[in-house]
Amino acid sequence: MKKKQIIIWILTIFSFIFIIRIAYLQLLTEKYRLNAANTSIKSEYQIPLRGYIMDRNGKILVGSTPSYELTFTEIQMEKDFDTLSFCKLVNISKEDFIFKINSLKAKGGKNYSKLVPYTFIKGLSKEDLARIQEKLFKYNAFSIIRTPERNYFVKSAGNILGFVNEVNQKYIKSDSTYYLPGNLAGMAGVEKSYEKDLRGIKGIKYIQKDRKSRSIGSYKDGEYDQKMQTGKDITLSIDYDLQEYAEKLLTNKRGGVVAIDPNNGEILAMASSPVIDPSVFIGRDKNKHIYALQVDSINKPMYDRAVQAAYPPGSTFKLVNGLVAMQMGVIDENTTFVCKHGFHYGNRKIACHCGYFYTPIKMDKAIQKSCNNYFAETYVKILSKYPNDIEKSIDEWSDIMKSFGVGDYMNNDLAVGSRGNIPDANYYNKRYGKDKWNIYTIISNSIGQGEILATPLQIANYTAAIANRGFFFTPHIVKAINGTPISDPNFTKPKYTKVDRKYFDIVNEGMELVVLSGTGRRIYTKSFSQEGKTGTSQNPHGRDHSIFVLIAPADKPKIAIAVVVENGGFGGTYAGPIASLVAEKYLTGNVERKSMEESIIKANFQSEYTRQWNDYLKRIGMYIPPNLPNEAKEKIKEIQQNREISFKERQKLIHTIINSKMSSFPEINKINLTNE
Repeated sequence: MKKKQIIIWILTIFSFIFIIRIAYLQLLTEKYRLNAANTSIKSEYQIPLRGYIMDRNGKILVGSTPSYELTFTEIQMEKDFDTLSFCKLVNISKEDFIFKINSLKAKGGKNYSKLVPYTFIKGLSKEDLARIQEKLFKYNAFSIIRTPERNYFVKSAGNILGFVNEVNQKYIKSDSTYYLPGNLAGMAGVEKSYEKDLRGIKGIKYIQKDRKSRSIGSYKDGEYDQKMQTGKDITLSIDYDLQEYAEKLLTNKRGGVVAIDPNNGEILAMASSPVIDPSVFIGRDKNKHIYALQVDSINKPMYDRAVQAAYPPGSTFKLVNGLVAMQMGVIDENTTFVCKHGFHYGNRKIACHCGYFYTPIKMDKAIQKSCNNYFAETYVKILSKYPNDIEKSIDEWSDIMKSFGVGDYMNNDLAVGSRGNIPDANYYNKRYGKDKWNIYTIISNSIGQGEILATPLQIANYTAAIANRGFFFTPHIVKAINGTPISDPNFTKPKYTKVDRKYFDIVNEGMELVVLSGTGRRIYTKSFSQEGKTGTSQNPHGRDHSIFVLIAPADKPKIAIAVVVENGGFGGTYAGPIASLVAEKYLTGNVERKSMEESIIKANFQSEYTRQWNDYLKRIGMYIPPNLPNEAKEKIKEIQQNREISFKERQKLIHTIINSKMSSFPEINKINLTNE
């Protein structure tokens, strides 16, 4: 009986192995049949149209239209391939054909595969498509596939929308299960950050071929085909009319404008100037246009100043410094300080022009007139909270400050950004050495200078937190996907700062006074109530930057705005009016203060930017005055390109040429400038 059971077990095991083997062979057979190496079955990829991008009001910003391209799969190349007739069909020379094939192999490098279809010709015209399709069955290695091409329906907001471009090998490795050489993917902006939603899912059709390589229908009635899915449509939180208006106000200026709805964190506008027209991202010359934007070292249009540029936030930072000080218990709403034309320490001082001299003032008045002394004294108290332990004091300050979203990327849905900087004890120990710094080494932090850096987005975010009396929603650019509102708790749940709600009232009251009778009184209007704060960010290379934050309406905030105008000077001169006009446009639908609007639009800082660029070129020995004789210009170029002469020597020689009034330069000519 025992022997019989053993035999049964052996037969059972062998039967099981046999069944598994049969299934494996069947699977392997199907896998082989569907492999590109099998010339009797041809795989055809279907590239889905990318999803549309719309603004919050349903305005279409970016769409897709079908385009067609010719692909090449080397394994399916016939031995008797008629190169000349094919070249005639697609209207290229034999030399072009050979060059294209070699280029595909070179581009693929070690990852090149004979089994993979590569893009051979892009952007086939309707005429080419009709002509080639008719005879393409003769050339089994070539297929026509449909690919999406972007359409831009607007002329601005390029920093938000971004662009698509052909993937490289590095990109393919990041998602090798989806991308093939020649495929397009989002490379910047929303196109990049929401690539997986916008791209859709590729389709694959397996086509049965006869002995003459003619299609005879789907393989097994399409049982193994993969259905194509069109990309998802995305609704942005952006109000495009508001975005366009903010960009208009930044005409001939550099800087950024960020407007947030404090009630949900939706970004209403995110302007960066110079403005990019996204239409340059399409067409046959798009790579040339993208390169031109990338190498524009003067204006840097591809540098998104709204989220990448980190500026000292200036006096707008006094708002959060005051809040943190109250939370740390070193001052309260009744604390007063006396300003004596500034904050004095040793033989130095931080000047102040608040006008409240030699009289005690509270925080609301200090905010109203932007008293430097008040907030410097406050910062001294912050750093003195723990006697003889400045490191513990500044770490507590830094921790509370970071709860406002500064010094952090905030985990938003934007493709690029900057962390900014909120220093702590470790930062200063590395910079100066342990016990080598003190309160007065870093006193500039008190007024938003020193080592404090924040982007316009971060500044707008802490303004939103002030509007909400202690919480904010992570700023985000997308409102809905395929019509379904976003549900990610990172964006839908409030983030609470480490400052209690009870401390905010005096700060908001002070911000209201700024507009009513303080440093921002120029923007006052009866149309809606506003809270604001001016800021002037010091700039070592030219005029100071103009900064302003605004909350409106004051009683029930619907918008929080931060504006930075590079080299705009005092915060109330340019940044303040821009913020107020943007708020007016959003809240009322139009702008009545036409004279203010006109003066802002006409303001032009290009001469200042040119001067700064020329100063930079002079510092590195690359400046050539436009009015120099050609002989002098050629000599300077020769010197600049010579690396056998030291940098200082090149600068000295160029300086001599520029300042010489002679037609020849004997001193220069004595030096051999050739690289022999």
